[in-house]
Amino acid sequence: MTLVNTIDATRQGGREQLANLRAALSLTDLLIGRSAELDAVQHVIDAVRQRGDQALIELTERFDGVRLTADQLRVAPKELAWARRQLDPSFLEAIRYAIANVRRFQQHILHQGGEPLVIDGASLHMRFRPLHRVAVCVPGASAPLPSTAIHTLVPAQVAGVSEIVMLSPPRYEESIHPVTLAVAAELGLTEVYRIGGAQGIAAAALGTETIQPVEKIVGPGNIYTQLAKKQLFGLLDVESFAGPSEVVIIADGSANPDYVAADMLGQAEHDPGCAVLITPDRTLAKRVEQALEQQLAQLSRAEQAARCLTEYGAIVLVADLDQAVELTEQFAPEHVAIETDDAESLADRIDSAGAIFLGHHTPEALGDYVAGPSHVLPTGGSARFFSGLSCLDFLRRTSLIRYDQTALRRDADPTIRLAEAEGLDAHANSVRVRMKDR
Repeated sequence: MTLVNTIDATRQGGREQLANLRAALSLTDLLIGRSAELDAVQHVIDAVRQRGDQALIELTERFDGVRLTADQLRVAPKELAWARRQLDPSFLEAIRYAIANVRRFQQHILHQGGEPLVIDGASLHMRFRPLHRVAVCVPGASAPLPSTAIHTLVPAQVAGVSEIVMLSPPRYEESIHPVTLAVAAELGLTEVYRIGGAQGIAAAALGTETIQPVEKIVGPGNIYTQLAKKQLFGLLDVESFAGPSEVVIIADGSANPDYVAADMLGQAEHDPGCAVLITPDRTLAKRVEQALEQQLAQLSRAEQAARCLTEYGAIVLVADLDQAVELTEQFAPEHVAIETDDAESLADRIDSAGAIFLGHHTPEALGDYVAGPSHVLPTGGSARFFSGLSCLDFLRRTSLIRYDQTALRRDADPTIRLAEAEGLDAHANSVRVRMKDR
């Protein structure tokens, strides 16, 4: 059996295969087509709303196999401090390096408004203020995910959020993995809960005896986590809805096949993870196939990566790089890696991507860990309208508008006319009554 499918996008059959792959990666099934999961999530939300902490305790035992008491839902400060002390000093330095880079980038892009726009007596300004209280979700997989904690917590801190809650299921020895707790401790976080899944989302949105409600929830999670975010959106804000992680690699004859194969496998080992190579160079395609086979045998997650390459991966042959750009735009993927000598010019033509990695020496793994931009990015084609997480997602924008009498006289007539056209006489009168004070 071939490890990864080769699709010839210059032929009609290949275009149909690509359409099927895009459909498989879309968020349609996750968000509107999974009635059984939706019913299960709604049951969890109703239980948390009605029974608070007791529902969290019962659901955590059911889904995570851990029986907690009410006072164990929140991780004690001494446990956070203990977790940090357990880290190897060199690993702690790596965590601090990643935190510093993420913080530096987020501070660079932080926008708090500029000078007001003043037009003949009217002052118009956009004010930015941070949310007061947010929650970040850090999945509790078999391996720790300190990078997700860094890439969600640091942007919220840079934005100035005063209360930040971390939610993570107790999947490691009936608690949260010590490495994840150590990141929370390093960042000075004090409010950490051993709760995950739909019940964690419901608790953060609705509140319980132990957990106060938040204004926004961010971070990845499984289908139940995503559906709970969707169901509760409107009671609070969310950053996006996440499907399988994905990368589209545009490469030509200048690319190193070993680099390309390594990047594809790096995405596939997420399980589920999608890796698609788009290239006009058939020789490169063959050499990447060979490199995939060779490198796969060296991976600890070889079985999972192979399955994802077979189910979600593809090598797509195109006529030229123009067609590669066109197909990438149709995918609107989470990650785009451009492994050509003219990466910048190609990137300039791609509008819909969560993050773009330029050139032969920029593996996507840098973005996952230490580059600086958050690795929490839109998936499943949603980069057409969602953006990657940043400090800007934790800011509220408020318009500040001030008119003097001169500006009021200038804008009074069109305002009155528009209000009257809409049948809103009181609106019109609120302007008209002020005109009497000339």
